[in-house]
Amino acid sequence: MRALRVSGAILLPLLLMAAAALAQNAKTDYDHHANFSQYHTYHWEKIQTTNPQWQSRIQHAVDHALQAKGWQRVQSGGDVAVTAVGSTTDQKIYQMFYNNLGGWRSSGVGESTTQVENVPVGSLVLDLYDTHDKQLIWRGVSSDTLSGDPAQNESKLDHAVEHMLENFPPR
Repeated sequence: MRALRVSGAILLPLLLMAAAALAQNAKTDYDHHANFSQYHTYHWEKIQTTNPQWQSRIQHAVDHALQAKGWQRVQSGGDVAVTAVGSTTDQKIYQMFYNNLGGWRSSGVGESTTQVENVPVGSLVLDLYDTHDKQLIWRGVSSDTLSGDPAQNESKLDHAVEHMLENFPPR
């Protein structure tokens, strides 16, 4: 009977962790015309979180996953620019796109369009942009990734990033 209690004490946390991992929902999409074999380096463009302490945690998790895929991080001028938005509260993100120069940032010349996206509680949005044409080439969105409980968030974050990037780069 005692062995059963001990194994139950070990098994229950493992089952709870597995249930939490399964509760995460990760979706990815990519530009089917992008040639991912030409990308080897990346740099961070922006990380936006409701909790500034999560910026380095998100960066570390993504760095680890991309480097495991053979990509190399550089300070600036990489083949790909990475942005991330993580939210432990509902928030809106505003992205400005320029019609004649494309992409996520520009000198501001020409007409622009502002896109507003709602980022629900617990979401992590990871975007990869081609730095040459400034076009979005890959997006991963994971829900139920961050919560108000910091003790669970780090392992949930690592799992969410791994799950988002498990079939990366697209073939």
